[in-house]
Amino acid sequence: MIVTRKSFVLILAPLFCLLVISCQRQNETTSSQPTIALVLKTLNNPFFIDMQKGAEQAASQAGVRLTVQAAEREVDVEKQMQIIENLIQSKVSALCVTPSGSREIVPAIVKANRAGIPVVILDTRVHPQTLQEAGGKVASFIGSDNFEGGKLAGEFILKKLGGTAKVALLEGIPGHETGDSRLKGFHAAVDAHPGIQVVASQTANWERDQGYNVFQNILQSHPQVQALFACSDLMALGAVEAIAAAGKTGKITVVGFDAFSEAREAVLKGTMDATIAQSPADMGRLAIENAALLLRGQTVQEEVSVKIALITKENAAEKK
Repeated sequence: MIVTRKSFVLILAPLFCLLVISCQRQNETTSSQPTIALVLKTLNNPFFIDMQKGAEQAASQAGVRLTVQAAEREVDVEKQMQIIENLIQSKVSALCVTPSGSREIVPAIVKANRAGIPVVILDTRVHPQTLQEAGGKVASFIGSDNFEGGKLAGEFILKKLGGTAKVALLEGIPGHETGDSRLKGFHAAVDAHPGIQVVASQTANWERDQGYNVFQNILQSHPQVQALFACSDLMALGAVEAIAAAGKTGKITVVGFDAFSEAREAVLKGTMDATIAQSPADMGRLAIENAALLLRGQTVQEEVSVKIALITKENAAEKK
């Protein structure tokens, strides 16, 4: 059979029409889906990568579109505010945010409120007084008890070292609610014990390289330090490298916070002694689930707590 150009076009035309109709229907389905934005502090931290994975799973199950954005560094509060501003202007349906600044986030929350965009906060609390004074509203907070986590870390060091030790602390961003709560919890556990002496407490801004540099300086100033509590695993792992460089591996008790995979491996190897787990994937999942409920006009809990746990060599290999 000879197929002419004309007959070939006649054969293809119906197929083309079906393809166009299919694409139109797909676009209509996609455009009808609400868009939930997840704004993280950074994606250079395994903790927030796990949080994103939990959010992606929940978004798929809830039938919503998810967009995930973050600044390069946790300390870049200004960049995070720019990201949120752009998302508000693009009229996303809901915002889920891990604030880089507990106070700095408030103006963005107020703008989202005025735009009718519900806000769910994860991991780091918004400063309540600043939020109230600005007239802002957060629909739900999802996070772990950082104070209790810091307390667990302090109790572990007390028990391991028999209530007597020279201790150093690596803090997060100054004035940042997450790190501040962890430090308060640690002090609540150890301050009543006169044998525990905090010889240094310095910020390393949540970053691994700063954890290395700051703790290296602490070791030079306080060579007799016996224990370290770092408010994040990245800082703790940086300190572990400084300890190794000083030839003191195994001689200093190291406790971190977050329990991501590399920290658990360090605990199993013995270069770290403990870390605090706080289920970031659950935070991401619950945030998207709550945002989806809000978009359907349903009410959600104002506060949702996720579990925390002390991770030591005995349970570091257990499935998260």
